[in-house]
Amino acid sequence: MLHIGSAAPSFELPDARLEMIQLSSFRGKKNVVLYFYPKDGTPVCTREAIEFSDNEEEFSECDTVVMGVSRDDWMVHEEFCDKHGISVRLLSDTDCEVSRKYEVMTEYSGDGSVNNGNASSNDIGKGEASNNGGSHQSVRRCTFIIDKKGVLRHILHDMNPREHVDNVLGLVRQIHGH
Repeated sequence: MLHIGSAAPSFELPDARLEMIQLSSFRGKKNVVLYFYPKDGTPVCTREAIEFSDNEEEFSECDTVVMGVSRDDWMVHEEFCDKHGISVRLLSDTDCEVSRKYEVMTEYSGDGSVNNGNASSNDIGKGEASNNGGSHQSVRRCTFIIDKKGVLRHILHDMNPREHVDNVLGLVRQIHGH
């Protein structure tokens, strides 16, 4: 189970330009804000990506890079970025390998109930049919703040979408010493 103070799970994923991004490439250089979200184009996900992009300079001043992760493929990310002026990197986790490592997968049954009880209706995203008929999996909205040493410093669940980016920026500023 992931917890504050543990090493962030390593990964390599493609971004919207098909550039392969490795978490390890930031170690010793940058803090990382890694936010998981259900799907490009939904109202909350769009707002989140725009607000992170609008504040990218403030994150950069704190030696921090922001990356969003969803199950959308790189072409969907590219279109989403172009349409909304998104400048933060969006990574494609189409097989959910990284989402599983970060423990953000949620299973929904055919009746709409959440099997793990940790997600809200805003978290339901692109589903994946499973073998038990009618259920699907989705990525739960969650943000991880990883320091330059590759250590998880903050894990944020159930954030208020209107305050999310400001809260994350405040935590990053604390890590950076502002």
